[in-house]
Amino acid sequence: MFEYDGNVNDVTQVSSRLEYQFCNSLSPKAVYNTGHDVVTLTEPGYHFFITSNHSQCVAGQKLVVFVVHDHPMIPPPPRKILPFGKDYKVGDSNEWRVPEESDFYSKWSEEKQFHVGDNLLFYYNDQVDDVLEINSDLEFKSCDTTSPVAVHNAGRDLIRLTKPGICYFITSKIGHCEAGLKLRVVVRPLSKSVPKKMQVSPFDRLIKWLHDSFTPHPHH
Repeated sequence: MFEYDGNVNDVTQVSSRLEYQFCNSLSPKAVYNTGHDVVTLTEPGYHFFITSNHSQCVAGQKLVVFVVHDHPMIPPPPRKILPFGKDYKVGDSNEWRVPEESDFYSKWSEEKQFHVGDNLLFYYNDQVDDVLEINSDLEFKSCDTTSPVAVHNAGRDLIRLTKPGICYFITSKIGHCEAGLKLRVVVRPLSKSVPKKMQVSPFDRLIKWLHDSFTPHPHH
């Protein structure tokens, strides 16, 4: 049972540990806001709860609960779950801000290989910038902010790469995108493990050559 001031907080249930860790309430599993909420835990596993009041969540107002069953249960049918990928902090130490060189984020992206399941972590001053997901290369080149797919403005945003293709990110702040605050990411499909071919070392090749060269062959 959650009791709180509904004018200040709410209870936002999120799906993943990363959303919980980064106080990301943009894609909640459920939202409760009556101030007196009863949440029934019906499934085993981890359940993550935060407040959508970002500053209070960052200060520690969040809860993780692990539920276990005390009796055998029929496992649910398998479903496709994206594997845990790598986390990439966009811009590394520069984070998400107007760069000194306009091609900074282009070079940053080209140096990496992104795959489905990876996460982009955007850190920035939410009073100065934001993150817009857009559809096309034309919108990316022209810094067109009129039809974004999604808008992120928490200052600490987690964006998961869920499908292969090209993803585009810009800022809506006037002049910042034109100055280079934009990112294009090429997302590769899930990598499949392929057995390595047997490789022969130079030493082994030398031994084979010596063996073939100096071993007498029968005469017919």
